[in-house]
Amino acid sequence: MKVVESPATLRQEISTLPGKRVLVPTMGALHEGHLQLIRLARQTAGPHGSVIVSIFVNPIQFDRPSDVAAYPRPMDSDLAACENEGVDLVFAPQASSMYHPDRSITVSESLLSSGLCGATRPGHFDGVCTVVLKLFLLTGCHAAVFGEKDFQQLAVIRRMVRDLDVPVEIIPHPTVREPDGLAMSSRNSRLSPEQRADAPRIQQALKNAASLKNPADILASARNHIQTSPLTRIDYIELIDAETLQPTTTLSRPTILATAVFYNDVRLIDHITL
Repeated sequence: MKVVESPATLRQEISTLPGKRVLVPTMGALHEGHLQLIRLARQTAGPHGSVIVSIFVNPIQFDRPSDVAAYPRPMDSDLAACENEGVDLVFAPQASSMYHPDRSITVSESLLSSGLCGATRPGHFDGVCTVVLKLFLLTGCHAAVFGEKDFQQLAVIRRMVRDLDVPVEIIPHPTVREPDGLAMSSRNSRLSPEQRADAPRIQQALKNAASLKNPADILASARNHIQTSPLTRIDYIELIDAETLQPTTTLSRPTILATAVFYNDVRLIDHITL
């Protein structure tokens, strides 16, 4: 497995990789959810293709400097995990090699990113679109694998690829969960034992609410269940159209119940399709 830290070196190494190149973009702190993305990438690449994993805590997609600083960076264990999964190349750049000091170009999406995380984290999806497009260009990948846990991110990236005619196949992977239902996330490692024991209530709240028929009741049920815990602070709970990601007050089309919840400064997201 090769580990590359600079875009210039990456361009050289990419030319030596055989077959179909499949990218798994990550911010590191790899867990079983990431490993399942890597395995899907290997399956997609086939026996003669190549799997690339990027490990980069992208500073321009964070709305809070403290969140960037606190994000876990266990590089040694991440590289060991990639080696164990048969990854061909890891791209692990520094921010200084990804962004010029006077950079003036940003990729923006203006519709799907307007609500949910986009509304409460200004500039987040501009940062996501910019770094993902850069990774697509730098790796020359033919396909890329993304988890459905970040469903808004997945929708925004699909729209970017569609609207800009980016020749990359976007492959989704279902949300990977812990045995108690908590969606796997690198941020989970920052929860205290008490918070970690409480956090499965997020998915349980969504599942219980999904059994109801009235949109107002669904939202109230999910909110009440989460707020029962003194450890939580709700960022948002919304019902949205599964295709447009716009708020909805009916269940006549496929609908998503989505939430973001804080445990102190640790922000967890989850959703369920109704």
